[in-house]
Parts: sequence; structure tokens; C-alpha cells
Amino acid sequence: MKLLFDFLPVILFFGMFKYAEARPDWAAATATDWLGFMVSGGVVGPKEAPVLLATVVVILATAAQIAWLVARRRKVDTMLWVSLALVTVLGGATIWFHSETFIKWKPSVLYWIMGAAFWISQAVFGKNLLQALMGGQLELPAAVWQRLNVAWIAFFALMGLLNIYVAYTFSTATWVNFKLFGGLGLMLAFMVAQGVYLSRHLKNEEQS
Repeated sequence: MKLLFDFLPVILFFGMFKYAEARPDWAAATATDWLGFMVSGGVVGPKEAPVLLATVVVILATAAQIAWLVARRRKVDTMLWVSLALVTVLGGATIWFHSETFIKWKPSVLYWIMGAAFWISQAVFGKNLLQALMGGQLELPAAVWQRLNVAWIAFFALMGLLNIYVAYTFSTATWVNFKLFGGLGLMLAFMVAQGVYLSRHLKNEEQS
């Protein structure tokens, strides 16, 4: 459920993009009405309207996530605040300049920030961030925590590169599909692989 909650803005981004892409005239008129005061030139064309509308939705959805957590007095993860800042700044640039380039960079920057957080915590502060987050639920040898930490750093680095590759090699529509299905699918596959790896060590711990 948490994974679905985390991916909710991406799902809504995908939904709005596909809806607007299928209705270019409506999308252009709506984007001009909603965003005309924010965009350079004041008019949004049918080509850029879908991604601009989807960008507005993802900004609002991310802000709504934080508002919901705050209203329920639940902890807002640091990365969610970072995500809101990135999507607001890069999404705002996408809207103002009529260019999807800025919003396409957002996933990569977020992936690299998360990977850097895992790496810096270990290399500079000598603290395994993954163990700090999950240590209360799992008892594992220090070497296993270290391998898991490196695996997550590598995963985030590669996901950032893969996002950039798709963004610059394929159409915006293909990138939107990858952003949801590719990102979610690869994340799930990585977590399953991690679960299989952990199960081996948990069994060894129980036997010992």
C-alpha cells in the first residue's frame, strides 16, 4: 500500500497525460485557460498541452500527499519533501517554458538524490541508512546490510540513467509509459529480488 501511495502522483500524471493526449483540442484550450497566466506567451498549443496539464496534476497530487499526512499527524518522509520541491521547481519550468525537458529530469534527479543519501550516510557518517530504516524489523549481519546498501545505491543510479536514456531516445508518450510501468515494474522486480536474497540469510540466521 505504501508503494502505491508513493506512486500515486505518477499514476495521476499518467492518467491526465493519456486523457489530454487523446483530446488535443480540449487539452490546448484547457491548458490555455488554466495556465495562460503562467506560461510564456500566454497560449498553450495541442502538442505541449498534455504534458503541461499532467505536470500541474503531479504537483497538486504531491502537495496533497503531504497535506494528507500532516492532517493525520503522520511523519512526512524527507524524500517526499524533496520530491515536492523538485516537481514544483522543474514542473514550474516545464510550464513556463512549454518544455517537457525539465519535468523529464525530475525522476532522475530524485533517484540520484536518494542514491547519494544512501552513499553519503555510509561513506561520510559511517551509518547504514537502510539498516537505520529497517533494522528494527530485520536482524542481519553487518556484511549483508552493507551489500543491500550498495545494491540500492546502484539501483537508484541506474534508474536515473535509464530515465534519461528513455526521455531523450523515445517520444514523450513512451517516456510517460515508462515512468509508470517501467519505474513501478523495475522497483517491484528489484524488491522481489531483494526479498529472495534476504530470505536466504534469514533462514541461515534462524538455523544458527
